[in-house]
Amino acid sequence: MSNELLKLENQGCFRLYTAARLIVQGYQPWLSQMGITYTQYLVLMVLWENDHQPVNDIAHKLYLESNTMTPLIKRMEAEKIVTRRKDKTDARKTIVSLTERGKAMEQEAEKIPGCMTELLAGKGIAPTELVGIFSTLDSFISKMASN
Repeated sequence: MSNELLKLENQGCFRLYTAARLIVQGYQPWLSQMGITYTQYLVLMVLWENDHQPVNDIAHKLYLESNTMTPLIKRMEAEKIVTRRKDKTDARKTIVSLTERGKAMEQEAEKIPGCMTELLAGKGIAPTELVGIFSTLDSFISKMASN
């Protein structure tokens, strides 16, 4: 006898995981051209919006642990996308800044949202359908992230 509660089809977590994985997979062709991962793309978006941020602030915005950020930022630094330096007023903080290469990547990335919209439209997902779930997801994330 099978436990109904443990059936995959009854799991909300599986739906969220699968949707997220498929969306990230959709980004791959463009991110591969840029030579970055999806998580690096998220870091870049945070820095394109506001450069020179502490690692902890970036981690907070992305709902990531700072110990996840360190190897990620180190890889980006090795690829000359960002630089790291100690904060002048608080040596405990590490400030992440875009390099010229990192700044130039913003122009390259500008096409990605439109490409993703086309990809989704080709699968029968209208932009309004996706935008329609944003507030639900935002509420869900907010509630799950609160302590």
